Amino acid sequence: MSGSEGVTIRRLGVADADRYREFRLGALRETPEAFTSSYEEERAKPRAATVRRLAEAEEGPGALFGAFTVAGELIGTAGLRVRARSQERHKATLFGMAVVRAAGGRGVGRALVERTLELAAADAELQQVLLTVSEGNTAALRLYTSCGFEVWGREPRAVLVGGRAVTKLHMVRYLDSYQSRSAISSSTSASGNP
Repeated sequence: MSGSEGVTIRRLGVADADRYREFRLGALRETPEAFTSSYEEERAKPRAATVRRLAEAEEGPGALFGAFTVAGELIGTAGLRVRARSQERHKATLFGMAVVRAAGGRGVGRALVERTLELAAADAELQQVLLTVSEGNTAALRLYTSCGFEVWGREPRAVLVGGRAVTKLHMVRYLDSYQSRSAISSSTSASGNP
């Protein structure tokens, strides 16, 4: 699937392990306050951990998406993790959202979030997608809000980065209206109407 301005959004798989690991370490180093994992912890994990993560994403029902330039450079990621327990199966989490600074402002983040929401909406059991965003990350908060997420809670001292407390905002995107819109689009296409 194509994203914005020559960027292709596709599922990541085991074959992308080295590129994904390098990208993720770069994102953790560049913006440590945006993630729960630390650069040091992730760097210490063996390559096999990355392969396992991508293998699980390949199997579904969730996925891990990558945004690639025409030259094949990985410039962004976002994942969807679906809850496994029966009483939580209606929820999924958007995770690992990151875009390299050089690609900022080009719509790459929006394309990744929208692709993740499309996958969630296609799953009839899912009713909502959750995420957390660091307080003060106004660009990410603006993006998520424009994609239909709303803040439902605030967690003070959610993570400590270098001894500094970072508050996380909890957000939710209900899929009811998204799924209805998708169903209308599908029936219009199927009937041959424009």
